[in-house]
Amino acid sequence: MASSNATQVDGASVVPTIHHGTPAFRRTNLALFAAGFATFGLLYCVQPLMPEFSHDYGVSAAGAAMSLSLTTGVLAFAMLFAGALSDAWGRKSVMVVSLLSSAVLVLLTALMPNWPALLVVRTLLGLTLSGLPAVAMTYLGEEMDIESIGLAMGLYISGSAVGGMGGRLITGVLTDFFGWRFGVGVVGVIGVLASLIFWRALPPSRHFVTQPLHWRVVRGRFAGMFRDRGLPWLFVEGFLLLGAFVTVYNYLGYRLLAPPYNLSQAEVGLVFGIYLVGTFSSAWMGHLAGRLGRRKVLWTAFALMLAGVALTMARPLPLIMLGIVAVTFGFFGGHSIVSSWVGRRAGLAKAQASSVYLFCYYTGSSVAGASGGLFYASHGWNGVALFVGVLVLAGLLIAWRLFRLPPLVNVATPPTPMSKGAMP
Repeated sequence: MASSNATQVDGASVVPTIHHGTPAFRRTNLALFAAGFATFGLLYCVQPLMPEFSHDYGVSAAGAAMSLSLTTGVLAFAMLFAGALSDAWGRKSVMVVSLLSSAVLVLLTALMPNWPALLVVRTLLGLTLSGLPAVAMTYLGEEMDIESIGLAMGLYISGSAVGGMGGRLITGVLTDFFGWRFGVGVVGVIGVLASLIFWRALPPSRHFVTQPLHWRVVRGRFAGMFRDRGLPWLFVEGFLLLGAFVTVYNYLGYRLLAPPYNLSQAEVGLVFGIYLVGTFSSAWMGHLAGRLGRRKVLWTAFALMLAGVALTMARPLPLIMLGIVAVTFGFFGGHSIVSSWVGRRAGLAKAQASSVYLFCYYTGSSVAGASGGLFYASHGWNGVALFVGVLVLAGLLIAWRLFRLPPLVNVATPPTPMSKGAMP
């Protein structure tokens, strides 16, 4: 049998869940690691290429940032509905179509002859990508044994982290030797291969029950969250965290490629290796928040980001890199704390709270990531740093407000997808 544990209904054994140590568990994790790797690699592969877009297409820094902002903006909106569509059409089918069509769109990106055409393809990419992240979490929640879901989710998030970094590194380094179109094409091919692995390896849903689409019911599920004293502020924190983080990385390449640094595109691409800091900080700060309390630790993440932004305004390259490390460490730690806090305060509305949080999270990437280009055009890097500093300072003030938030009492926090958060 593919799995060793079975769900129970009125004492009767029904369809078994997937338990660690079984072939089904290994297949599921291979599939979702590949999916996470591909999803975030396809999404963020253009981030180090924005100076190349400015050069090839004659667009400003703010215009080049639209190649990512349009994608994340559409992704944020579409994720609100992706789960409902999978309720009607099935989990695996939605995810397979999402991943394969997204990989094809990235391949088409490498062939676009002009800037408007590239933006159209990147906008469609946001729509197609939305079918995987939220649905993958739902699939794991339905199919995994409760003792195994934490490990499975951790492996999926690991694939997401490696993909987010890998997509940036691949395009950043290959662009220096073969041009950006080749780099994007390679990421697209990897996405196609990952889609095929996902399709072949992922076990079919065995606990999925089709639910017809009733949009009135779907809207009603979101109603109660905004009456909570903490959740709306936590949603805003997600907007500010990713908005600040993405803005820094969007325009960092412009600064480092220009005098006095004159780094190569490959060297700028390697800067994204700093993302590895996040794999430590998210776990460490999350554990610290679990011991000391989220309200007592969250403000330190924003304070660290603020100090990092200030360091990036220095001229010596080592200080700039130290500032980027601080911003990255603080972002991943803060995101881990906020996302798990959302899951705790949401109670029975965890799925709806997750959708709204991710909507605000990716909207921050879209809105702030594009707006930062206006500051870069008018005041250079110092303008970007000032803009990001205001976002982080607002997050710090909200964190201090949340410090006084009365804690929930007698509320259990079972393992949920939100405990790991979503990768940027």
